[in-house]
Amino acid sequence: MTAITAAGADTDRGASSSVLRQLGIDSGYVLLGFPLALASFIVLIVGLAVGAGLVVTVIGLPILAGTLYAARGWADIERLRLPAVLRQPRIRPQYRTPEPGASAWRRIFVPIADTQSWLDLAHGLLKLFVVLGTFVITVVWWAGAIAGSLYWAYDWAIPRGEGDQQLNELLGLGDSAAARIGLNSALGLFFLITLPVVVRGCALMQASFSRALLTGVAEMRNRITVLEEQKRAAVSAEATALRRLERDIHDGPQQRLVRLAMDLSRAQQQLTSDPEAARRTLDEALTQTRDTLAELRALSRGIAPPILVDRGLPSALAALAGRGVIPIELTVDPQLGTPQGRLDPAVENTAYFVVAEALTNVAKHSRATECWLTVTRTDRRLDIVVIDDGEGGAHLSKGHGLAGLADRVRANDGSLTVLSPPGGPTEIRAELPC
Repeated sequence: MTAITAAGADTDRGASSSVLRQLGIDSGYVLLGFPLALASFIVLIVGLAVGAGLVVTVIGLPILAGTLYAARGWADIERLRLPAVLRQPRIRPQYRTPEPGASAWRRIFVPIADTQSWLDLAHGLLKLFVVLGTFVITVVWWAGAIAGSLYWAYDWAIPRGEGDQQLNELLGLGDSAAARIGLNSALGLFFLITLPVVVRGCALMQASFSRALLTGVAEMRNRITVLEEQKRAAVSAEATALRRLERDIHDGPQQRLVRLAMDLSRAQQQLTSDPEAARRTLDEALTQTRDTLAELRALSRGIAPPILVDRGLPSALAALAGRGVIPIELTVDPQLGTPQGRLDPAVENTAYFVVAEALTNVAKHSRATECWLTVTRTDRRLDIVVIDDGEGGAHLSKGHGLAGLADRVRANDGSLTVLSPPGGPTEIRAELPC
């Protein structure tokens, strides 16, 4: 009981510390945002007015370009402040840059033709109106929390004239010191309790406005780039899988079927002249038929293993490990095989093929004597780790089996890393979003 109580106390202290830390971050962000927004507004509105007023002359264009560069500087300051509030990595868009050897006038027109530079300017001019509201609300809430909570300490020092009515009197609570202190302390407690929520809301409102103008286009472009990479990876993985399937069919079942047709033709010719030889030929043809069926079953497992669909990932991986040519120590989260813990079919298929390809690579190239396979689920991520004690040297270069595997993982928004120094050991780690 004591241990449980201590653990709960540690958790409460950690939560309180996190709230206070975030309150300090949000308060600093909002309060510092006002002077920054005021300074950027003054600089940019003057630069824009002068540049626009003189744009009909040659002088206006350099002033306008300089104003856009100044807006970029203010925007970069804001981008440095955003991650602490939004809890996201810093993103800086790609600005247009002048070509090497460009003339002075071409360099002047580069920021003028850049969309993000104008978004930076709009942010610098409009943010003051957003910050003004959040700044006032934050100051009022901090003042109410501090003044109300400490009212009991300075009530005696507040001068009161004859006939002045206080809030407590208007509410019918009387004009005693206890009534004044009780009412103001209650108001201070209200401000104090709601302070983290209100300040957090103000900080998010201010940060969301900045994010929309300063990083929204960059995030959209980054997302488009990621989706294009995933599309190319999916196409590459599909092409690799089709080429491998075509090669396996050509080298396996197709050759056996050709031999089976030749054996049956020979048996047909031997039926009348040498029945015993025909019987032996038919026996060989029957063996060829069984081998062909076995190879076709193996190929079908590579396309869509029935055990994965019917019994889940743990059973399918156990079957893979059982067919391994070297000892494989398997550790799989058992929840992945339950109806509640099963993953999306696309993630299950990718995880299965990652393990299958990795174990095939171990069997063919590593010269290992042991292998360790671990599959765990943490939060929204599936971690797959395959380690062997082989000679190392595995890599993700094109033309190798692991390159196609990397494309398959990337197509599912995952990542694949290979650590395989010469002499071993080799570690293949895949992370897939659940």
